[in-house]
Amino acid sequence: MGCVASTPNDVGGNWRKTKSVGELAVFVPGFRIPREVDFAQPLVGSLPKSLIDRLTALRARIVVMAAQVAEILSKPKQKITIRHGSSTLADVLLALEDYLPVLLGLVKDDSINGLFTGSLFSCAYHLRRYPIFQGDYIIIVYYQNGDLTFAGIQLNDRVQFVWVNQEDDDEQTALANVWYEVLSVLHLMAEVCLAEANILLLRRTCSDGHQPRISEGFCDKHAAESRQRSIDVLVKAAGYLDCAIHHVLPQIPLDLRRNLPVDISEGELFALCMQALGQGIDVQLGIAIDSPKATLAVKRRLACEMVKCWHQAQDSITKIPFISGWGEKHRLFVKWKYAEANAAAYYYHGLILDESYAEKSHEMAIAALQGAEEFLKESKRACEAFNAALPTSRNPPPWGSMKYLAEKIPKDASGKVRTNRDLYFQGRTLQSAAPALPDFAVSLKPDDYQLPPLDPSWNAARSTAETLKL
Repeated sequence: MGCVASTPNDVGGNWRKTKSVGELAVFVPGFRIPREVDFAQPLVGSLPKSLIDRLTALRARIVVMAAQVAEILSKPKQKITIRHGSSTLADVLLALEDYLPVLLGLVKDDSINGLFTGSLFSCAYHLRRYPIFQGDYIIIVYYQNGDLTFAGIQLNDRVQFVWVNQEDDDEQTALANVWYEVLSVLHLMAEVCLAEANILLLRRTCSDGHQPRISEGFCDKHAAESRQRSIDVLVKAAGYLDCAIHHVLPQIPLDLRRNLPVDISEGELFALCMQALGQGIDVQLGIAIDSPKATLAVKRRLACEMVKCWHQAQDSITKIPFISGWGEKHRLFVKWKYAEANAAAYYYHGLILDESYAEKSHEMAIAALQGAEEFLKESKRACEAFNAALPTSRNPPPWGSMKYLAEKIPKDASGKVRTNRDLYFQGRTLQSAAPALPDFAVSLKPDDYQLPPLDPSWNAARSTAETLKL
């Protein structure tokens, strides 16, 4: 699997051993922290020193900043004040964005065919060994006895990249594959976004001196902005994960892909992507509930879309062989939110059926509302199991859609079921199975994130190859 031994006192190790993470509105898997790597030894003589130094500096910056943020996030009391720390989430994201265009120069998929067409006899370069850059390869030009010869050296597997895992049994994984590094970077970018969304939806202190309270309750002038911002950040996280699944994983050979840590396995990446969308829709539903203009049909659609996202997340994450720790806690979180989403969907479906005059609509409404109440009870049990699992956590004060639905579902289920039975079904046996939910396409999509173009420093290096073409 390419794993290497880890040392307990390394920077960033405490996050893996965290016992409690405090309040959680958005689940964030334990941060995968990069370890320092040596670019110089495997690349010296193949890349210009300036490129090697830049790669080294950019990655070293990420190692330090990511470890600092992970340390802060592992301390519940410091989460809300993370923006005042030495490394903010925005700084980490910017550092990762700066690193990617330079890193991608090692794996750019360009053909080397035809690079050296034409006569080289009159080439003025009298060199013993000269590196030319093209795609995944270094083309080494050898000059001897008036002849130029070429040797291609692949760059993709020259450097061994090391990352600390959180959900995998192995504490860290080292692989000599640049696409593994790109995948790990995109995963960390998504985790940073999830952490930011969590902070946006947790308690905040109003600038006008009010006591801290949950996002939708603190100063009205900031509430809508905070919730909308959280949706944008969750969609961005989904975009990074979607890119990782469809454009980076396929670049990794199958034998290496099977040995990736579960933290960045395809199933985990997909579950995280669906989680981000599901939580984004949950915030949208909370906004709709607060809006007097939002109809029952709009709320039902959002709830049903949320069910679809959490169903896909659950279907994916149940196939991952977690044993304990962060992985098992993540599975419990998805189970909890899937039950919550079903409770919301069946509640609004029941209300709409109750307003209909179609045959058996009232009977189906009763079954739907009873189903909503059962799912709400299941979600409470799942929530307790999630919070009890290590690292332990606790719920913030009620917020979003469930602040409203936790009270309305038991009340309406009891009242409307009793009323409908008295009016329509005296002495009759009612159906017990909840009706099928409507099938809606998920309207909230991941950001259309694409890998960035190469850093200009690579273009300057590659221009050497063009100089040798006549």
